Amino acid sequence: MCGISGIIYQNNKTVKKDEIEHINKLIQHRGPDDEGYFFEKNFAFGHRRLSILDLSQDGHQPMHYLNRYTITYNGEIYNYIEIKKELLSLGHHFFSHTDTEVILASYAQWGEKCVEKFNGMWAFAIYDKENETIFCSRDRFGIKPFYYTQVDNKFVFGSEIKQLLEFYTERFVNKKILIDFLVAGAIEHSNETFFENIYKLEQSHNLLYDLNTQDIKIKKYYTLSDNVEDKELTIDESISSYKESLNYAIELRLRSDVKVGSCLSGGLDSSAISTIAGEKYYKESGKKLMAIHAKSIEKKSDESEYAKIVAESSNLDLHIVEPQNSDFLENIDELIYTMEEPYGGASVFMQYFVMKEAKKLNCKVMLDGQGGDETLLGYNRYFVLYLKEILKKEGIRVFFKEIKKIKENSSQSSFKILFYLLGMSLASLRIHVHKHDFSFIKTNYLSLSNYSFVYDIAKASNNDKALQNLEIMKTNLPLLLKVEDKNSMRNSIETRLPFIDYNCIEKSLSIKSQFKMKNGWTKYILRKIIDPILPKSIVWRKNKFAFEAPSDIWIKEMDKNILLNSKILNEISNIDNLLTKYDTLKSEYKWRLINITKWEQIYNVKISS
Repeated sequence: MCGISGIIYQNNKTVKKDEIEHINKLIQHRGPDDEGYFFEKNFAFGHRRLSILDLSQDGHQPMHYLNRYTITYNGEIYNYIEIKKELLSLGHHFFSHTDTEVILASYAQWGEKCVEKFNGMWAFAIYDKENETIFCSRDRFGIKPFYYTQVDNKFVFGSEIKQLLEFYTERFVNKKILIDFLVAGAIEHSNETFFENIYKLEQSHNLLYDLNTQDIKIKKYYTLSDNVEDKELTIDESISSYKESLNYAIELRLRSDVKVGSCLSGGLDSSAISTIAGEKYYKESGKKLMAIHAKSIEKKSDESEYAKIVAESSNLDLHIVEPQNSDFLENIDELIYTMEEPYGGASVFMQYFVMKEAKKLNCKVMLDGQGGDETLLGYNRYFVLYLKEILKKEGIRVFFKEIKKIKENSSQSSFKILFYLLGMSLASLRIHVHKHDFSFIKTNYLSLSNYSFVYDIAKASNNDKALQNLEIMKTNLPLLLKVEDKNSMRNSIETRLPFIDYNCIEKSLSIKSQFKMKNGWTKYILRKIIDPILPKSIVWRKNKFAFEAPSDIWIKEMDKNILLNSKILNEISNIDNLLTKYDTLKSEYKWRLINITKWEQIYNVKISS
C-alpha cells in the first residue's frame, strides 16, 4: 500500500528532479517507510512506500523487471502467491517476496489482460521500454485512487488530487459537480472531480499512454453484470456458497508481514468480518485480533455496547475512541484537507478517528466491512423490490404476511413500509431534488445539472440486480471507497475490504434476492452464516448505524455566518436568502454548505464567471 506520482512532458522536455520530488512528498503520509524515483527521457515516476509485504529493500519502488518494465504501484494483490506459482511454471524468476514483482511478471506474460488475473486493489503505471508505452490500471471497483490531468504540455497522475493542483496557478470549482452535490448530495457519480480539468481513471478501466505519439487510450476491462450468473441454488446452497467465498476473501486479506486489526462499529457487517477474521488470526498467530470502535457521544447513535458484546464473544482486543465536540472542531480543517473534495456528512469523522487510533496503536492493516449493504441487500429501499417479487410469485396473502414480517423484523414503521411499497424510495435522489427548497440558488446555476444519475436510479428501480449494479459501480460504493482510502492513508493505514472481493460480489449478485432478503430481514444470508458464532442480539439486530457521528450536535457548533466568507456561495446563491433558510435545513444540508465554505478556503478554490 503506497502512493504514486507521475509526470509526462508531451513536448519531450525532461522532468526536473524537484518537480517529481515535490508532488511525491505531498503524499508522504501514504508511504512513510520509503521513497523512490525513476527518470526516463520525457517522464518520471515517483513512489512512497508503506511496507506491508516483504519489508526488506527488495520491495523498493519504482521496481524494474527484465530490464524492460518499470512500475510505480499502490495496492495489494491478495492472490499473488497463487499467480506467482503459475508464473514460475511458465519460466519466470523472482528476486523478492512482493506482489509488486508478480504484477510486473504478469504484465510481461499476459500484457494488458494481466489485470483479469488479479484479486485485490490497485492503481499502477508500468513503463514498457521496448514499446515506449505506459500502461495504467485501476482495480475493478475503484478501491485505490488514480487521478490525472493535462496542463501546460504535461500529463500528470497521482494518488491524490493535491499533487495535481500544484501545476495550476489558479484552482476553479467544477460548477456542475458542485450543483450535483449541493442539491442532490451526489458525489463520485462521474469521472469528473470538484476541480476543473482534474479527472479520475474510473474503476475497471485501463489507460494506455503512447510516449511516441502522446495518444491516450482509456478502455474498460471489466463489467460486473457480464460476470454475474443467475444460479438456481437452494437457500442452503446459497448460504454455503457465499460463506465459502467470504471465508476465502478474509483469509486472503490476512496475508501480511505486519500487524492486522479490524474496524468494529457493532453492526452486522463489521461484526461478521471481525469475528471470522479474529478466529483465523488467532489460529495463525496465537494472538487476539485488535478491533477499534468509535463511540458516539449522542445516545441515539451510540453502538458501543454492541461492539463490546462482539468483542467479548469473539475474543477480540477491543479499543474504543470517543470523539468529543472539541475533537470535531480541532480536526475539521484537517479532514477537509484529507478528503480533498466536499463530502456527504460528518459521520466521515468517526472513521477518521478509528484510523488515527490504529496508527497510534501501530496497526498498519485494518479490515473493514464496506460493501455488505450494497451486495447483500442491506438497505431498506430494497424492500419495494422484495415485496414486488413476493406479490408476483406468491400472491396477495403471502404479500401481506411479508409486510407484517418487515414491520416486525426491521426498524420500519407502517408508513415507511407503505412508502417503499409505492416505490418512492428507489428514486430518493430525485425526491430530494424537488422536495427541498433551493430557491436561494440562482436559476442559471441550478440548471447546470441535468441530474442524469437521478434518472439512472429511477430507471434501475424496478430491478434489484440493476439497482445493485448501479450502487456498486456508480453511486453508493464509489463514495464509501473514496472516503475509506483517504481516511486510512492519511494515517498511513492500509484497509482491506473482504465484501469487495470480486468473487464475493459476483457470488452475492448471482444469489436469488428472496434469499438475501427474507422474512422481513435484510442481509438474511449473512445473518445465517454468523448465527452459530455470534450472540442473537448482534445477528438479529433491527437497527443499524455504521460509525454514526453525532451530526446534529456537531453541526450546531458551527456558526452559519462563516457562509458569508464563501465567494462560491455568494456567486451561486442569494446569500441573504440562504442564511434566512439555513435554520430550517436538515443537518446534512447544513453540512454541505459548511463543507463547501471550508473546502474553498483550504484549497483556495475560485469560481469562474
